[in-house]
Amino acid sequence: MMCRHCQRVKSNRPRGLCWSCYYTPGVREKFPSTSKFARRGISDFNGRARLPEPTNALPGTEEKVRVLEQRAQLGQALWHALDAKLEAVAPLLEVA
Repeated sequence: MMCRHCQRVKSNRPRGLCWSCYYTPGVREKFPSTSKFARRGISDFNGRARLPEPTNALPGTEEKVRVLEQRAQLGQALWHALDAKLEAVAPLLEVA
């Protein structure tokens, strides 16, 4: 396999790069790791997370999913005790 950056030399370093490209400043960061053990996606952490701001987004809505994604990216706890709940909306739906 040829180098993913210069396409001139056989790749002999991680990320499919040749020696020169791998050690050239800035080139390595342009190419993601090809290793199956590489860290991808949102990092998984174990421990106490910062408490996020409560949201009015109802569970199951697209807005709530976006809020959960944002909280995960920021390393915050996914749930807050004051987040909107379906039980608060259910009595209003029964009246109608």
